[in-house]
Amino acid sequence: MATRFSRRFFRRSTGGLLPRLALGLALLGAGAPAMALPSFATQTGMPCDRCHTIGFGPALTPYGRQFKLNGYAWGDSPTAVPVAVMVQGGFTRTAADQPEPPAEHYSSNENASLDQTSLFLAGRISSHLGAFAQVTYSGTERKVTWDNLDVRYATPLSLGNYGLVVGVSLNNNPTVQDLWNSTPAWGFPYISSALAPGPAAAPLITGLGQSVLGATAYVMVNDRLYLEAGGYRGLSNRWLRNVGLDADNNANLDGVAPYWRAAWQFDGAVHHASVGTFGLSADLRPDPTVAATDSYRDLGLDATYQYAPPGAHQLAANVALTHERRHLDSSFATGASDTVGNQLSFVNADLTYAYARTWSAAIGGFDMRGSSNGALYAPAPLSGSANGSPDSRGYTLQVEYIPFGKADSFARPWINVRVGLQYVGYQKFNGGTTNYDGYGRNAGQNDTLFAYFWLIL
Repeated sequence: MATRFSRRFFRRSTGGLLPRLALGLALLGAGAPAMALPSFATQTGMPCDRCHTIGFGPALTPYGRQFKLNGYAWGDSPTAVPVAVMVQGGFTRTAADQPEPPAEHYSSNENASLDQTSLFLAGRISSHLGAFAQVTYSGTERKVTWDNLDVRYATPLSLGNYGLVVGVSLNNNPTVQDLWNSTPAWGFPYISSALAPGPAAAPLITGLGQSVLGATAYVMVNDRLYLEAGGYRGLSNRWLRNVGLDADNNANLDGVAPYWRAAWQFDGAVHHASVGTFGLSADLRPDPTVAATDSYRDLGLDATYQYAPPGAHQLAANVALTHERRHLDSSFATGASDTVGNQLSFVNADLTYAYARTWSAAIGGFDMRGSSNGALYAPAPLSGSANGSPDSRGYTLQVEYIPFGKADSFARPWINVRVGLQYVGYQKFNGGTTNYDGYGRNAGQNDTLFAYFWLIL
């Protein structure tokens, strides 16, 4: 449910070498003859469901994880095209009207929307180098920005009895380079309404996407042990403007924010599982006139399970706990926080059943708990908290139809569609069940029904 929680946008940071390096790699890829190769399905010659658990979408199979691990470079089809287009949208209805329209040109309830249209440049650049680059037009914000970026180099090695895959990733969203669907960037529910209300609080690691740029190095040992470490820097206001964002999106990072990831995986004949940990340590300077910084220390624990026999029935489950410790010296000095020490914990779990990789039913649960702080979470219509608490709890129910993406699908692999119905229910919202915002709104009034379509060509 992390994608439904409000994105954290920040105001000031630094930029320099990493943005120039990213731009240089993008230009190099666009001009290289190898970039005439395809996006992933045509590149490998495999149907979409070879890499993705249900026709198409973020959830990866063991083969899909290996493809990503090895730098998006497998396959050498001479007829492939490295470009893809994605469109997402639908109809959003909340249990009660929102106090104000959620975006310009929309009403306070029952909105049809074209949420986003994305262009991808994705595939092999050389024998060990590949890229996943996304540019998105937001139909609700009506602007074009860069989106997820993951450029990676990987190579297999042998060290005695150990088989290794070592690589590096240049990316703009912590966990976007991850192989599993339990971490924030690719976590359930994979799609959500851009016009629905969401709780006020979220761990920092879930909200840095596209406002930072970083590099990580990784190794997979004997297809079991995965280790990764690196760091991120915030983009300057100038670089944010270059990628379609602005100063309000600035992460305010002070120096380098270290990131780490470790996981142990097991891939059997039909059972696949992993357990792991991930984390980020970041210092933010929200007010440049104050010498002190705000420190965020995020630590996550996660696990995944997939049951994928040759027949029609498949099962997938993910769970993650993210605990964040905050030391808000800067915010406390300016009155933006009631206390220096704060904590936030977020649990997210989901279970999906799929039949013939065409029909799916999923259930997810989420629970956010944290320190009360009247300055951080002040009363306000819809988005505020009457008691200064960030606590929110609820569930997601979802059904989908995915007709294409299989070996015998029509026009494979160029036509891919998911249509679905999603219901998000809140048992608690921003610290309360009734009158949670101090203006008479109840948590259940934010319950959301989202009928959606998801098209990739």
